[in-house]
Amino acid sequence: MTWRTRAADLGDLPAVIDVVTAGRLLGFGRTKAYQLAKNGEFPCRVLRIGRSYLVPTREVWALLGYHDDGTRRPDTEEG
Repeated sequence: MTWRTRAADLGDLPAVIDVVTAGRLLGFGRTKAYQLAKNGEFPCRVLRIGRSYLVPTREVWALLGYHDDGTRRPDTEEG
């Protein structure tokens, strides 16, 4: 998946996403994403609601180097 594809996909996501989706966007598999969330080591905030782990989409955008409007930050562009 290219960065352009990811940017377009991010715009279609809801305000919060499950930890598996967030992990996949960040390059983690399902097991690793849950492990990091459970241990409090996920690279952004994780909300525990009941038995679910949810991640704010905007925080994933920021980790990937995107502004809220989906544009890539200049300091994080791939060469």
